[in-house]
Amino acid sequence: MGFVELLEVASMPIIQVLLVSALGALMATRYFDNLLSPDIRKALNKIVFLIFTPALIFSSFAKSVSLEDMISWWFMPVNVGLTFLIGGIIGWILVKLLKPNLKVEGLIIAACSSGNMGNLPLVIVPAICDEKGGPFGERDVCRSNGLSYASFSMALGGIFIWTYTLQTIRSRSLKFKALEAAEVMKVPNKEFDANAETLLLKDNDIQNTIEVPTSTYYGDTENQIPVDQVHQSSGSEKTESLWHRIVEVISQFLEELMSPPAIATFLGFLFGAVAWLRNLIIGDNAPLRVIQDSLQLLGNGTIPCITLLLGGNLTQVGLKSSTIKPLTLISIIIGRLFLLPLIGLFIVKAAANFGLLPVDPLFQYVLVMQYAMPPAMNISTMAQLFDVGNEECSVILLWTYSAAAIALTAWSTFLLWVLS
Repeated sequence: MGFVELLEVASMPIIQVLLVSALGALMATRYFDNLLSPDIRKALNKIVFLIFTPALIFSSFAKSVSLEDMISWWFMPVNVGLTFLIGGIIGWILVKLLKPNLKVEGLIIAACSSGNMGNLPLVIVPAICDEKGGPFGERDVCRSNGLSYASFSMALGGIFIWTYTLQTIRSRSLKFKALEAAEVMKVPNKEFDANAETLLLKDNDIQNTIEVPTSTYYGDTENQIPVDQVHQSSGSEKTESLWHRIVEVISQFLEELMSPPAIATFLGFLFGAVAWLRNLIIGDNAPLRVIQDSLQLLGNGTIPCITLLLGGNLTQVGLKSSTIKPLTLISIIIGRLFLLPLIGLFIVKAAANFGLLPVDPLFQYVLVMQYAMPPAMNISTMAQLFDVGNEECSVILLWTYSAAAIALTAWSTFLLWVLS
């Protein structure tokens, strides 16, 4: 295939996403009577999360994934972990170089490390397979495998986002709020009614003063806790705080494992790997094939709803005032959309050369595109959750997704040329 044909194949899915997202953005405005108002988007997002996405994941996994496939996909969890690790390092370097406001430090690291592993791959990968002349083989096989890869990517990405990214934003938000509280406490305590008579002690008053014991007390006039006790209690509090943090991370991880998409992934793997379970619902002679057909019907609503929500959610960004600088935005875009995919390309090609990956070129395509995805939309949810940098997060998402339209097209075209 020539460059023009590859560019056409690569750009069509991106254009589709842009068009449907633009429709979603318009539906969230007053020109469409706020059809996608915040409340409606929230309700639709729950439907997608609880119904549509699990149905799509299970139906695609049960139909196309076998035990051999599961074993051969072992590198994808490693790859997703590397995207978060390397992206986090890039974000940390940007923070050290740019020295931004503490309020946005966590957002910068999160934007560089946490890619949109679910929504966009679910849209882009099957659309690549639908294009005529694609390099990934027969349309139906390509689409089925692509949905399986994208679904697995979404499940893995969700686990990392709600553990690693959540902890990153939370830790930075706590530091920022502690700094704010410290700034408030620095306000001087001035006695406006004091005069020289009240501020200076007379000699006879000095003689009658009672000496206070030299032991220092913690700043609590009611409890009067001595310093040595404070050290002991602070040590125990640190231990309790660390233990509480570990418990929270583990509970959040388990909660993510119990989410509907994760459960659907596990059940899809189970039905795909166990032959007699697979024969119950898959195939023309399967006694319960109506279940698979119904799940496929529900799953077909996932991609259009996700894309509409993507556009609708970006409308809440607007052009709000924020303290984030243009240089910071440019650095995030370069680091997330260009530098990270370049590193990922070398990693995936090295893994392929060492025989660590399946022969399917579509699998390699998905692995590299995991590095090229714009920041996850869940970062905005976390910023609202911890009430830190909401406007800055919105601006970051707006500009990175705008730049991603060009970056994803360029990377997709290049990968199709390399893998074809």
